[in-house]
Amino acid sequence: MADFPSDNAAIATRGLSHTFGAGSVRVKVLHDIDLSIDRGEVVILMGPSGSGKTTLLTLVGCLRSVQSGSAQLLGQELAGADDPTLMRMRRRVGFIFQAHNLHESLTAIENVRMGLEVHGPRAMRGWRPAAQRVLDLVGLEDRLDFLPEKLSGGQKQRVAVARALVGNPDVVFADEPTAALDSKSGHQVMQILRSLADQRGTTVFVVTHDHRVLDLADRIVQMEEGRIVDDGRKAS
Repeated sequence: MADFPSDNAAIATRGLSHTFGAGSVRVKVLHDIDLSIDRGEVVILMGPSGSGKTTLLTLVGCLRSVQSGSAQLLGQELAGADDPTLMRMRRRVGFIFQAHNLHESLTAIENVRMGLEVHGPRAMRGWRPAAQRVLDLVGLEDRLDFLPEKLSGGQKQRVAVARALVGNPDVVFADEPTAALDSKSGHQVMQILRSLADQRGTTVFVVTHDHRVLDLADRIVQMEEGRIVDDGRKAS
């Protein structure tokens, strides 16, 4: 087994386990997960529904408390971390979900603005140029003031991508970001994330069932029944 964690690891877990419920309904959904993802790497996590993919994503993304084992994000141990530490780490990551979760009463640029609110008043002072830059990046420079009802499904998801990127995150977590999109739109969304990794060194960790975007990953990790069955690394 490789040293844990490597100096270049953005995400690293060892012996990470997780359980839902209690007593007779207690179910262990993750079993001793060992995984390391380097900075700037694009990793796709695949596996059957119910295999624990989203649970793993939310644990290393600071959306769920670590129960057992170790999980490190950008060098910070998350097991036992207090709320201020978890909040500080959340400011360094961005999230993209299958449902774009846009506010229907806000324009595209106003929806992106919400991605800066967690960064405090200083970031909010320059919100409009920052939001416009990421909307330009995702090809929506002519849709800044459109409400979601005037956008296609692919355009809505690209607004959600822009919202996740506006704070310049070190790590982007994406849970089924292309599931509701056609092949072209889905590939465009993943190509944006691929470009971020290549140009900025952003780490990208994606849960997906979408075989159409596998060519954009550096590594494909396979999960089954709460265990990593293939970490995608070539044997040395």
